[in-house]
Formats: sequence, structure tokens, C-alpha cells
Amino acid sequence: MNASLYLGIMSGTSLDGVDLALVDFAQNPPQMTACACVPMPEELRAALSRLLKSGQTDLQQLGELDQRLGRLYADCVNHFLADLALTAADIQAIGCHGQTVWHAPNGDYPFTTQLGDMHWLAAHTGITTVGDFRRKDMAYGGQGAPFVPAFHQALFSDPNRITGVLNIGGISNISLLIPNRQPLGYDIGAGNTLMDNWIERHQGKRFDRNGEWAASGKVHHGLLAALLDEPFLAQKPPKSTGRELFNLAWLAAKLAQFEPIAPNDVQATLLEFTAQSIAQDLRAINRPQDLPCLLLVCGGGAKNGRLMARLQVLLPDWQVTTTNAYGLDVDYVEAAAFAWLAYQRIHNLPSNLPSVTGASQAVSLGVIFTTL
Repeated sequence: MNASLYLGIMSGTSLDGVDLALVDFAQNPPQMTACACVPMPEELRAALSRLLKSGQTDLQQLGELDQRLGRLYADCVNHFLADLALTAADIQAIGCHGQTVWHAPNGDYPFTTQLGDMHWLAAHTGITTVGDFRRKDMAYGGQGAPFVPAFHQALFSDPNRITGVLNIGGISNISLLIPNRQPLGYDIGAGNTLMDNWIERHQGKRFDRNGEWAASGKVHHGLLAALLDEPFLAQKPPKSTGRELFNLAWLAAKLAQFEPIAPNDVQATLLEFTAQSIAQDLRAINRPQDLPCLLLVCGGGAKNGRLMARLQVLLPDWQVTTTNAYGLDVDYVEAAAFAWLAYQRIHNLPSNLPSVTGASQAVSLGVIFTTL
């Protein structure tokens, strides 16, 4: 067995596919050596989308979705390794996030739910699998998210600059690496999820390529102000969120305050909302003024040219670029992070940051599912 190769698997709130990242920990910093994205099967995607939008299901469907995702992950791994002429014996462990279907860290009984049968994944790949990362952090009083800031710290921190690593997936989340301070990281708010849902409703498309539909509309400033009035945005970290809050029902309640707005104007406003919510957070940071600021963007939003342009305009003190410029493909940062989380768990090393999640202590996250 190659003790240095770990495989990370991530399927996010966009439901567009399963991302796989092979990471070699023999190098310092660790290097991603191969990656792939397998599109989510349409019927499975539709079933998950209905669950995420409604928040309702039955135990039979929930169990079947859990099993189907486990099978999908295993098939993805086996084909990925075959394409690379690798076998199970070459991989030390898989780190699999699973598919988040509900995340509620702030109630009387905090919980989070990810689907994907990890026993099936381990059994049908022949590879030790690490999953169920979030609940241990929550057991110690944390938000159970985000976890990637610890990975970002390992890869991107620099004592001579302020580094922000911004993931714009379905939800926007930020890692802030400021020299001589504890790392910060939290969910900012809606990333692509509202834009994706809106264009799917009106044009049947999964996403607004390069922000082109948004560019055809005009920002409705009344609606923008209503969106930015969301209380979650004003909360202090640690904090985390998801589709439980930022969904089309939430948007409909905001839209109801106004006369009908053209759909492309709504899309333009949603893009501006994502950009403004990110920018207002970064402008509010208490940071040393003598250090340069670098913002590394990853996730699907990094490929939205209009969104990236708005961020640079709104953040003139920051150099805005993508993680591609620093050796990590924007599409696979989170998958690579779960390879890192698996490495930490196998070696019994801490992988949460209490300054980020609010947990009472650092712990080694994840449950190990063996093949024996």
C-alpha cells in the first residue's frame, strides 16, 4: 500500500456531480496528483433536489438515497482508479464528505445530516473510508462547519500577507489567515445556490454560465437592500448555513415586498447580493494595514467572470485571483480538503479549528469505516 496517497470525495449543495481528488502527502505541502468530476445521475439529482428544497421525505426514501449515494461514490472511485491504472492497494484511505441534506447547528438539539453509505463505499472499493466528519465537532459545541480552513491554513498561509480563501459553492464560505492570529472561517451566505435555482426555474439551466444572464439584467436596489437585510449576514462567527435558509422560498418572501421584477433583473440582483455580502464581510475585518491582502477564490463561482469582476471592484485593497494560480484547481479544493481530513484522522491528528467552528477543543474528526 502507498502510505502517502489519499482520495477525497465531495458532492456539494449544487448537486452537479461527485468531485474526486487524489492527494500525495509525501510532498510538503501535499500535492493533488489527479482529479475528476462525475456528473450526478439525473434521477438521483432530481430526488436530492426535491428533498433539499422541501426538507421533507419519508424514512424509506431517506434510506434509499443514502444507499444510492454510497453506490455512486463506490462506482466513481473504482472507475477513477482504473483510469489511473491504480488499485485499492495504492490508496491509504478515502475521505468522503457525503451529501449534506440538512444542517441545523443552532437549535435546542443541534444536528447535521449527510447521506452516503460509508460501509458500502469501504466494502465495494476495498479501501478504508473516513466519513461523518461534522458531528464530532458539534458534540464539542461547534458548528460542525466549516472544516476547510484548517486545510487552507496548511496549504496557503504566508507570514507576509493576509490570505483569504473564498469558496463560492452553493454557499459562500471564507477562511481568513492573518499572521500572528488564530485562523477564522465561517459561512458568509448565499453563493451560487439562489442564482442556480432561479435560472433553473426560468430557463431550465443548471447555472448562469459566466454570469451572462445576470449581465442582461439590471440590479434592483430595493430588492438588493431587502436581501442584504437578512439577519444571518449580521451574525458574528462562528456561524454556518445552507439551503435550509437560502432557498427559493426565502427569495419569494423578499420578492413579495415589490411589484413584479423581470427575471433577469432578479438574477442580476442575486449576483450582486452574493458579491456584496462577501465584500461587506471582508471590508469589516480588523486587519493590519501594512500587509498585502490576497483573496484566493475557488468553487464554481470562481468561473463566473462577472462575479469575479464585481468582487475586484468592491474590494480594491485585495488582489483577487483563484486558487489555480497557487496550484490547486478551483473545482477540487474541497475534495482535496477531505483527502487531508482523512489523512489527519488516520494519523489521529486534530482537524478542526476551535477558533473557526466554536468547538471547545481541537479533535480528530471523522469515523473510520474499515474493510474487515
